[in-house]
Amino acid sequence: MPLPWTLTRLSGPRVVVDLLREDDLDALAAIQSDPDICRYMLYEPRSRERVAQLIAESMPLDTLTADGDDMQPAIRLADGTLIGTLYVKLVSAADRQAEIGWALSPAAQGRGYAAEAASVLLDALFGDAGLHRVRADLDPRNTASIALCRRLGMREEALFREDLWFKGAWGDTAVYAILDREWRARRGGVAGDAPGVA
Repeated sequence: MPLPWTLTRLSGPRVVVDLLREDDLDALAAIQSDPDICRYMLYEPRSRERVAQLIAESMPLDTLTADGDDMQPAIRLADGTLIGTLYVKLVSAADRQAEIGWALSPAAQGRGYAAEAASVLLDALFGDAGLHRVRADLDPRNTASIALCRRLGMREEALFREDLWFKGAWGDTAVYAILDREWRARRGGVAGDAPGVA
């Protein structure tokens, strides 16, 4: 099995996925303090100090080895501008399963950047990391994320009703997922062959 897997710079036609840096603070704080972006996140809008702490904690996390390992790669434009983040967590090393997520600056939304970034990450997870299944757990009211899951070829596998106490009320969780062979079929062969979304 290819695990452990270490994130290196991943490039698509318009975006780069790599590790967070200290100089991402202003851009990431703007994203993670935005109430509209945080609406469907498990966290409330974050202070600049909290975002700085999270960057410091996230920067060394670049390898998936054991269950629960996670990382928060940056989504950048080609010039290095941070426009969002991805999230990947190794759910089960033995079963080669991971969870992914994303958050994008409002100014960058609606242009296909999140789909492109998620695609290059999925190429790496199904290719170099040798994963078998990747899922996204999300709030079913988050129609933009559901549309992105579908655009990536992920299917809805479950809808858990009121399975978590979420920001003062019971919330639902939708689960979308895709298998390695399904991803390769969408990409026309071996994962990693083509950038962007098929």
